[in-house]
Amino acid sequence: MSIRQDIIDACKKLEADGLNRGASGNVSVRDPESGGNDMLITPSAVAYDVIQPDQIARMSLTSDDFDWEGPKKPSSEWRFHRDILRARPDINAVVHTHAPWCTVLAVAHKPIPAIHYMIAAFGGADVWVCDYARYGTAELSDNILKAMVGRNGCLMANHGMVVGGADLTRAMWLAGELEALAHQYYHALTIGGGVVLSDAQITETAKGFESYGVQSKDPT
Repeated sequence: MSIRQDIIDACKKLEADGLNRGASGNVSVRDPESGGNDMLITPSAVAYDVIQPDQIARMSLTSDDFDWEGPKKPSSEWRFHRDILRARPDINAVVHTHAPWCTVLAVAHKPIPAIHYMIAAFGGADVWVCDYARYGTAELSDNILKAMVGRNGCLMANHGMVVGGADLTRAMWLAGELEALAHQYYHALTIGGGVVLSDAQITETAKGFESYGVQSKDPT
């Protein structure tokens, strides 16, 4: 199955799982056929129930210009997708959603502490909230990169969330896990905030995660 169809399937799953609706959010994948020099990204303002493989846009990861190919222009959030893939060679797929519980915490500017051991999947003992900037701007991209130092995702102030994984399967799994953590933390706050695990406990969990977690469709 082509990467383009994988991206469409991912978008439809995000909507089916309630993490996105309509044409909100976006997905990108580093294209191995380009030697890692291009990314494939969802087009702007095309609903996921009608999107076609040939509408997935291709963008250069090496050019600083707005270079793209396709019948539809790339998502308006192309910039932070490109910048994450440029800055993080360990990330090959980026998923951005307006998932409800993540967005609730994002509008309150509340980072997620280690209220559940699954936070270790994100690379540390918390998930940060990046500073607010208007969508599609270089400032937003810079803010996201800062909030993702040592992390596989972040909340985006007054906006939503973004995660990155070694492949699309992993990135989709992380998107679901981040929404679950946000849901848990929001409700923990309503009964006093919950008990936060220690850094040592999260480090121990992270070691266990070296052999745990969703596997890629193609382990190679």
